[in-house]
Amino acid sequence: MTQASIGVVGAGAWGTALAQALASDGRSVKLWALEDGLADAVNSTHRNHLYLPSATLASSIEATGELADMRSCDILLLVTPAQYLGRVLKNLEHFPRDLVLCSKGIEASSGRMMHDVAHDCAPQSDIAVLSGPTFAHEVAAGLPCAVTLACGGGETQWERLAPAIARQNFRPYYSIDVVGAEVGGAVKNVLAIACGVVEGLELGQNARNALITRGFAEMLRFGVALGGQPETLNGLCGLGDLVLTCSSTSSRNFSLGKALGEGMSAKEALADKRTVAEGAHTAPVLRDLARKQGVQMPITEAVNHLLEGRSARDVVAELLSRPLKAEGHAH
Repeated sequence: MTQASIGVVGAGAWGTALAQALASDGRSVKLWALEDGLADAVNSTHRNHLYLPSATLASSIEATGELADMRSCDILLLVTPAQYLGRVLKNLEHFPRDLVLCSKGIEASSGRMMHDVAHDCAPQSDIAVLSGPTFAHEVAAGLPCAVTLACGGGETQWERLAPAIARQNFRPYYSIDVVGAEVGGAVKNVLAIACGVVEGLELGQNARNALITRGFAEMLRFGVALGGQPETLNGLCGLGDLVLTCSSTSSRNFSLGKALGEGMSAKEALADKRTVAEGAHTAPVLRDLARKQGVQMPITEAVNHLLEGRSARDVVAELLSRPLKAEGHAH
């Protein structure tokens, strides 16, 4: 049986790290880079100097600046920023193949989850979602990690994808809950901004851990309202990813929140960023979707106030003055 050919669409830090993990056993991997000259630089220096300069990349990674070069791949990992996924998919040739969504977010212009965007653009393809607690530089360095691989195509898709994606230090766990896997990845980015604010304001570990716990309750309520499974959100791509992203300055969203907490304006904090703090795009549409579903998400509301220009101290004071209630209460 021939090996499935695999490609990674998007050569940011996470896309590059995934390509490196997949090439760690010598397998050939194609990597598409949008930026002028980046593909040539990756091929000649085996480094991505723009997004992941710390990693030396495998020689079996073949970078290209031409999206058409990805047409031969049986499996495509899509790692473009969430807001550009639809645009990139429209420029890809479509035939029945596996599309693995690795971007975390909600399309701001439409309120669609990533799997809905992908299904609308490529209805013949089987859609899977790869999500979990992973920092790109650690994955690229070959340090062990585990992820959720939620397969919309069920067990038959898992049987195709698992041997193509699993490596000694990159371990996927099977799920069929595409919605739950996506909700975890999208919501945790917004909550990470809030945790960064707590750090920037120097409110301490007790406050941050309270925020993670109450934030997880928001994630769970929202995910279940959309049809996700509590077990998924209690796993790697929900609670696991939330704890990692809310606990480290390696997180772009956490770093954004920390800057806001330290007094930087939202406009300043979001300007001149080469990498995307996806939570800033997701927060407004997440708030709107939650309101439509009748789901209370006070931390998400607070992050939106911050991004709209309110001071971090005022927003935190407002959160702390909410009515007292029982811990498990949904409102």
